[in-house]
Amino acid sequence: MQSCNTKISSRSTLISALLIFLLSISPVSALAEDSSSIDTLRQMGKAFAQIAENASPAVVGITASQVVTREHSTTPDWPFADPFDDDFFERFFGHPFPRQRPQQRRYHQPQRRYNRPVQGSGFIVSADGYILTNNHIVQDAEAITVRLIDSREFEANVIGTDPDSEVAVIKIDADKLSLLEMADSDKLEVGEWVIAIGNPFGLSHTVTAGIVSAKGRSGFRLAEYEDFIQTDAAINPGNSGGPLINLDGEAVGINTAIVGPGGNIGIGFAIPINMAKFIYNKLIKGEPIARGVLGIYIDDLDPDLAESLELDDAKGVVVEKVVEDSPAEKAGMKRYDVIIELNGEKAEKANEFRNRVAMMKPGTEVRIVVIRNGRRKTLKAELGDRSEEAQSSKTLSETLEQLGLIVQNLTDDLAERLGYKDQKGVIVTSVEPGSPAARKGITSGMLIMEVEQKPINNTKEFSEAIEKVAKTGKVLLLINDGHYHHLVVLKLPKE
Repeated sequence: MQSCNTKISSRSTLISALLIFLLSISPVSALAEDSSSIDTLRQMGKAFAQIAENASPAVVGITASQVVTREHSTTPDWPFADPFDDDFFERFFGHPFPRQRPQQRRYHQPQRRYNRPVQGSGFIVSADGYILTNNHIVQDAEAITVRLIDSREFEANVIGTDPDSEVAVIKIDADKLSLLEMADSDKLEVGEWVIAIGNPFGLSHTVTAGIVSAKGRSGFRLAEYEDFIQTDAAINPGNSGGPLINLDGEAVGINTAIVGPGGNIGIGFAIPINMAKFIYNKLIKGEPIARGVLGIYIDDLDPDLAESLELDDAKGVVVEKVVEDSPAEKAGMKRYDVIIELNGEKAEKANEFRNRVAMMKPGTEVRIVVIRNGRRKTLKAELGDRSEEAQSSKTLSETLEQLGLIVQNLTDDLAERLGYKDQKGVIVTSVEPGSPAARKGITSGMLIMEVEQKPINNTKEFSEAIEKVAKTGKVLLLINDGHYHHLVVLKLPKE
């Protein structure tokens, strides 16, 4: 009995001692854990500091003096005035951004010319002074000044610009400069840490950090070809043109735009450096930016559309229209085809597909796999030249300008307000004083219903119809003024 009690007593003593020991070391363990976490954060901070220190000498501030011609009006063509015509980019970066507008509104007031200073950023990509930046910073600039981190200033020359991608290359007369290496942005992953360096609000070499929030963003009408990297690294006015940098200290993008009410809210966009490299290599050699084109209108395939087309998989690019006499038509492509492969690689997003085609040279033969009526079909096409298509678009724009017309789609709201309910056509939003349209009595608010005796339903059909008859020098229109129908022939001015 005593032996048993002795064993129990010894066991109790051992347990008590163990508990005291555990209680005594637990604060030390917690303290050690906290210390380890702080050390990790400290090391991360030192890593960011080292990257910023190494990269900053290659980042430059850019000030450009642009001559601006702008029309002002206090009485726009109501009800077609745009309450948001202060321009998306001007609100964020302090100067207008040349976004693509198929038919720009004009209010026909006397023009005013003035110099406007534009501030932005850029980064050196060669030791002899080549600098990458954004097109909208240096376009139409009379003078460009580049400021380095050591406060030296240089006058810069524009080597070349590409408004379609928003990339520009300038050069300063200097050598042995610090430079940023360019990474492979295709390898960039969502969630990776990135650093933005630039001159927001003129505050030189400001460093911010964040992650890659998304890739392949598009649809902002900031450039013709959009494939933006989205990041939550703080980007503000003046960052535009500066580098987005990975943890290896290499440029993965060119900071270009932000979304928000005038400042950073954690949604910034950068041009992938691979796209910029393609443009850069062309511009420094003085080569034209020749882009391939198929001649199709496309969109993403969504689940509802996939179901309507009786497809099991909702991944692909649906063809909405095939341009007449285009490479796509010659290859046998048809409306409702769903593109699923381009040269053996999957095609899932319309914007991505379009960019991949544009990166190829005109004349390149491509192999495209489509789903048509539930069956796979392989097509071969020889890419056309995007510049020729752009020239055609320019010709159309010039034709409309010569006629003195600007139109927009007839929405349900406009039809209700203007008395065109159950009608089809396009609304005249503006008429140039003294133009052929004005001399024939066409005014804002009239409805153009037919072009050359063919009904039109939207601005796309109107543009296509005008383009076809532009070479003839005249066009027949059926117009509704709200009360009566009129046949009007407009003649292009002779050069």
